[in-house]
Amino acid sequence: MSAPVSRLAIARRSLLRRWLSVSLTVLGIAVSVAMILAVERIRLETRENFTQTVAGTDLIVGSRTSPVQLLLYSVFRIGDATANIRYSSFEKISRHPQVRWAVPLSLGDSHRGFRVVGTTPDYFEHLRVAGDRSLSFASGERLAERFDAVLGASVARALGYEVGTEIVVAHGTRDDGLSSHDTLPFKVVGVLEFTGSPVDQAVYVGLEAIEAIHIGWESGTRVAGDELDRDEATEVEIEVESITAFFLGLERRSAALQFQRAINGFPDEPLTAILPGVALNELWRLFGNVELALLAVAVLTVVTGLIGMVVGLLSTLGERRREMAVLRALGARPLDLCSLLFFESALIALAGALLGYGLLTLALAIANPLLASDFGVSFSTGLPTLREGSLLAAVLGLALIAAVLPAWQAYRLSLRDGLHAGV
Repeated sequence: MSAPVSRLAIARRSLLRRWLSVSLTVLGIAVSVAMILAVERIRLETRENFTQTVAGTDLIVGSRTSPVQLLLYSVFRIGDATANIRYSSFEKISRHPQVRWAVPLSLGDSHRGFRVVGTTPDYFEHLRVAGDRSLSFASGERLAERFDAVLGASVARALGYEVGTEIVVAHGTRDDGLSSHDTLPFKVVGVLEFTGSPVDQAVYVGLEAIEAIHIGWESGTRVAGDELDRDEATEVEIEVESITAFFLGLERRSAALQFQRAINGFPDEPLTAILPGVALNELWRLFGNVELALLAVAVLTVVTGLIGMVVGLLSTLGERRREMAVLRALGARPLDLCSLLFFESALIALAGALLGYGLLTLALAIANPLLASDFGVSFSTGLPTLREGSLLAAVLGLALIAAVLPAWQAYRLSLRDGLHAGV
């Protein structure tokens, strides 16, 4: 009975005899482990996905507003800009010797719930996602003609569109059919590869096309007779007057802070330039309390699962006194019986941790296609990270600490039963 292998085998057989109650305990621990791992993975990978979305962009420039708001509407298409900026300001800044590339964005329209982004072909050349990954096309090509459109992967998948499909853009972000630019449809010429970023959630058209479809809509609603027909809108020379924001890539990244100050003091109109990484950190600070609350709930769930394990072990000690008496008769010492409870706790916690990780992996495998389609994000389903491994080890450690009470109770019972047997 002194060999650890023997005690482990006895613990395993004892657990199998109580398979129903043990299974429920394991399931409770598994659910709590899956929850704490899910909170941790979603928290870290969401940050990583957000950070990678703006990788390679040195500055984002928009009208005077808060950095977080500018980041949300220009990158993540959340919310709306308070004002547009003049296209002449974009041209002036983009010609600065320190600017390597500049990509304009015009926001405010939509198509069946997805944002429409007016831009230039440079968007597909210079934007980077997932570190330094450039955008590539699953089919078709980039914008060429005035009324061409390129779809993000999630848009094409959700709506069943492909190259050659004609689409109609709606005025504003509410596509209710009452404010559609139905006289000037767009033709899909390309579909982007999936990136797992907000890029997948938008329809991309040319800046001149955005200007053309809004001729006659200056009051915010359609004015009959002022709109261009298809031939006019295709042939007439269009001058872009305003945009919503623009991305900048600089010749030297070290000059970003200095260039940011220069743009914030731009004399022609009030502008806000942000460093994407700094704005993201500010965004995470706003969500810091929410993250802590979710993590606290997950930890309490794990503690609840372990308390259930302790209660289960304690409730069976009275029924197992005969088993312990037999083991004592076979030469087991009180400390051996005490260690038996530790082995049982470790096996229950290990089974719960492994099952919990399996439940998390299964849940993410099922949810990833939906998350990618609806939100443009997905989460890894591979082996646990070092941090997740540390959390699993912490659960096992807490299980051993929690086993102290039932182990001590088993020790006391074995001593008392041994004395009574001696009498």
